[in-house]
Amino acid sequence: MTNKTALVISAHAADFVWRCGGAIALHAEKGYDVTVACLSFGERGESARLWKEGKSLDEVKAIRRGEAEAAAEKLGVTRLECFDLGDYSLVLEKEDKYRLVDLIREVQPAFMMSHSQYDPYNTDHMYMTQVALECRMIAQAWGHNPGQKVLGAPQLYLFEPHQTEQMGWKPDTFLDITPVWDKKRAAMECMNGQVHLWDYYTRVAQQRANHFKRNSGGMSGGRDCHYAEGFQSIFPRTVDEL
Repeated sequence: MTNKTALVISAHAADFVWRCGGAIALHAEKGYDVTVACLSFGERGESARLWKEGKSLDEVKAIRRGEAEAAAEKLGVTRLECFDLGDYSLVLEKEDKYRLVDLIREVQPAFMMSHSQYDPYNTDHMYMTQVALECRMIAQAWGHNPGQKVLGAPQLYLFEPHQTEQMGWKPDTFLDITPVWDKKRAAMECMNGQVHLWDYYTRVAQQRANHFKRNSGGMSGGRDCHYAEGFQSIFPRTVDEL
């Protein structure tokens, strides 16, 4: 029996760790094959500490790749696909988009994840979600590369941006990641280029756990939860799990 699959489309090397590492680890434990498409290493815009240490571009990229690979292993990622397209700004040509379409069709994800639709602080993020929606659409088209298996209709979940209130991101799904929190924290600690975010995203997970409890019954007997992640769904949902 073939495992269920999921696909995370991450603009930069660390995005999938901070924003949906718990969902990755949880579904990997449920038997999902989780693929992460990492479009860039965040080598220009999200590696300030490494540049301050005097590293070269190739050194920064190699370090960020190594961090992403180590984090993916901690989370139980089945496949990490690094596109290495550069960041700040991230741009996909038609051939790059078709490569992502091919990956989507190959994975046949039960659900997909990417960034918020608006992010004035990091336009790579909102561009990535625009591309994710475009490639999802192309992957569903019978006339694109006839003979390939077309995509069904997987949900696209938007994971939490860094400055939530500025992004117009409104979560409608909270996922209890308490059972796999240790895996997410270990993965975060692989990202040595952004040490300042380790505790920040721990606090985010604790805050979302409070929202999980309140929305699962709250003071009337909500389910306990210590760490959670929030997501915004794009399409109507019919779910038993993500």
